[in-house]
Amino acid sequence: MGDFDAESYLTQLTSRPGVYQMYDREGGLLYVGKAKNLKSRVTSYFRPSGLSKKTMALVAKIANIEVTVTSTERDALLLEHNLIKQHRPPYNILLKDDKSYPYIYLSSDDRWPRLSFHRGAKRRKGTYFGPYPSSGAVRSTLHLMQKVFKVRQCRDSYFRNRSRPCLQYQIGRCSGPCVGLVSDQDYQEQIDKSTLFLNGQSHELMSRLADEMETAAAALAYEDAADLRDQITQLQTVQSTQSIEGTRGDLDLMAVFTEHGHACIQVLFVREARVLGSRSYYPKIRLDEAPAAILEAFLPQFYLSSQQQIPQEIVLSDRIGDQSLLEETLAVDSGRKVSIKHSVRDARARWLQMAAQTAQTNLRSFLAGKQTMAGRLESLRRALDLESIPVRMECFDISHSSGEATVASCVVFDGNGARKADYRKFNIEDIAGGDDYAAMQQALERRYKRLARGEGQLPDILFIDGGKGQVSQARQVLATYDISSVKVIGVAKGTTRKAGFETLIDADSGTEMRLRGDHPGLHLIQQIRDEAHRFAISGHRGRRAKARKQSILEEIPGVGAQRRRDLLRHFGSAKAIQNAGVEELAKIKGISATIARTIYEHLHTVND
Repeated sequence: MGDFDAESYLTQLTSRPGVYQMYDREGGLLYVGKAKNLKSRVTSYFRPSGLSKKTMALVAKIANIEVTVTSTERDALLLEHNLIKQHRPPYNILLKDDKSYPYIYLSSDDRWPRLSFHRGAKRRKGTYFGPYPSSGAVRSTLHLMQKVFKVRQCRDSYFRNRSRPCLQYQIGRCSGPCVGLVSDQDYQEQIDKSTLFLNGQSHELMSRLADEMETAAAALAYEDAADLRDQITQLQTVQSTQSIEGTRGDLDLMAVFTEHGHACIQVLFVREARVLGSRSYYPKIRLDEAPAAILEAFLPQFYLSSQQQIPQEIVLSDRIGDQSLLEETLAVDSGRKVSIKHSVRDARARWLQMAAQTAQTNLRSFLAGKQTMAGRLESLRRALDLESIPVRMECFDISHSSGEATVASCVVFDGNGARKADYRKFNIEDIAGGDDYAAMQQALERRYKRLARGEGQLPDILFIDGGKGQVSQARQVLATYDISSVKVIGVAKGTTRKAGFETLIDADSGTEMRLRGDHPGLHLIQQIRDEAHRFAISGHRGRRAKARKQSILEEIPGVGAQRRRDLLRHFGSAKAIQNAGVEELAKIKGISATIARTIYEHLHTVND
């Protein structure tokens, strides 16, 4: 341990709430944490067992701990947030979000106010609406405002020098204030309506438009009534295509996905039942953190930064421990009640699932990025003591169900990540059921027999998901075809079978090695192995389904022959049924909302 007498320190530590700061020998801040009970929380770091390898690495560096006692746990949370933001300790989960958020700006210092895109410091006099999750969300909203309210968006220099209306007026997207084609009163009315819309008061706006339309019709002003009708129709169209059922007010949905020492949090932004967009965040994590812990650290940094609007409701993919504390803190900061949920149904559940799938996809794309791959490849080169960075890598895996429909997969990675066009599947035949050694041998022989003839490119490294027996088999197959340039590495799971505890086996020397859990080279190996596993399972499932010659619809409880016929008659194929949403399924005669949900969940569970 870093010259720190934990036993003496802990005996005098208070049990009150507060913040603790851990320092190394040079006085560098390692970690900042909050606690409802300082003594209990800090003591947990010095347990004789049960700590992860990464936490043990942190504890080994501690030379000093300082605490700040606070009157409440909420004060501790706020202090922790400020210290993390100021010092950015290496062992804390850190949100890196240097990009400023975009806003919609409404000027107020001229006769004809202008709507425009804004990013940066708010120095100009006027009203700022937002923040929005992306510039695309701002431009999409401004485009809608042009069609519905016809408030000018042109630059002031362009506006002041007009002598006749521009193209935006000709196509019905501006009221022409530059040449006096709209009165001050009418233009201000459109400004007021734009403000209602941008403030999320859509229901009040719709009621106002409906009242004005009825008044205009009663006064026989049919052209004005028609314009108001068109505005209502356009707003209804936007709400019907972008709304979440049963949702009013502001809502953020967050899902976290972790893999290979990295995390992605996908945030879906909903304002007044309109989906404004989504954004991906990649917080820096260094300790072994569960998804709930990542969200718990992310939320204060995200919402207490004074950049992000705090919604009325936050829906999370995982239950967090400090839910009530965060609700109280965010409510005080925003001046209104804030609700945090993790168990939701219906539309919220579907949107949360979409956020989770997006987080998974985006993290894997991030991990496959060129810059990330270059660093991982260099770390792998050093770990395996290679003369040069590997250009091409392959990995094999086997999948079956009790010996049925055995499939071997071969995935290929290079400096740009996965090369899916080079992936191969092998249907394994004529072996005893469940004999993974024989299956691996057959797959390797079929693959490397072709490569030895020059039908493809040999890899620099061949990863085998298995222990010494399978590594030895791979060496024999390569020797059979006189291939000596390929380095064979076995990836054996540890006794706990958890990621980070793999043993790497060098086929040439027979030596075994264990890389630390946060080693970039190990993360790359895990990614390649997991991709081989996924590809093998998908191939096995496809082969098994084909062999059984049974429609996936026949396995759905409550769906008999008549309902299957009705579904196929309406959608045309089982694939189209899989792609249908719950609402589309429920439109079929004889399919209730409950049965539609059962069909949807079964098809997506079976095929995920």
